[in-house]
Amino acid sequence: MIEIRPFDALGKANHGWLDTSYHFSFSDYHDPGRMGWGALRVWNDDWIEARSGFPPHPHRDMEIITYVRKGAISHRDSLGNEGRTGAGDVQVMSAGTGITHAEYNLEDEATELFQIWILPDRTGDKPRWDQKAFPSGDRAGRWVTLADGRGGDLAEGVIALNADARLLAATLGKGDTVDLPLEPARHYYLVPVNGAVEVGGQVAHSGDGVAITGEDRLTVTAKDAVELVLVETR
Repeated sequence: MIEIRPFDALGKANHGWLDTSYHFSFSDYHDPGRMGWGALRVWNDDWIEARSGFPPHPHRDMEIITYVRKGAISHRDSLGNEGRTGAGDVQVMSAGTGITHAEYNLEDEATELFQIWILPDRTGDKPRWDQKAFPSGDRAGRWVTLADGRGGDLAEGVIALNADARLLAATLGKGDTVDLPLEPARHYYLVPVNGAVEVGGQVAHSGDGVAITGEDRLTVTAKDAVELVLVETR
């Protein structure tokens, strides 16, 4: 099953400083048919005005991934962690037993990012935060794992997740094709960042969600130069 979820049909909210689209039910947007995809619970497409952001607020028992597409986001939390995550890079916060954090766009331009929440495999873990830079050239024409919690030896430079899940990314030139072996029982959610792609005979445009399950292989062909982000969960 491959289902395209058009960007224009996503839940929407505009707070002035924050313009966001919800792939799944979140905040005041509720769609009982879109409460998540496997263990993937939230995928928000956020535009954050310069010199603004989210004031301190708490989380617990959730894996929270921030994938920055443009600009940068600055993080500070109750564990004393601080950091700035730039375009193409990733931060992961394992909320565990509880953590309070703030995220601000301290730049002079708007920031665009994905906020992705994944349900952890267990509750009560110690909270933690990590970030990594991922040069886009390293993923040209191929899938690269950015965060992983599927077990086994964690590859160097990959951020750990406290969930049976992976975050992958790829960059393709126009006309390029990339394949990914899938496990039919698992759930995959793909979003093209900045261009159109063909997936399973269907076309997905920038910001569309592509929900996939029951398939043993994913073939993506770029109709434009495009950046791809994909989450795999149980």
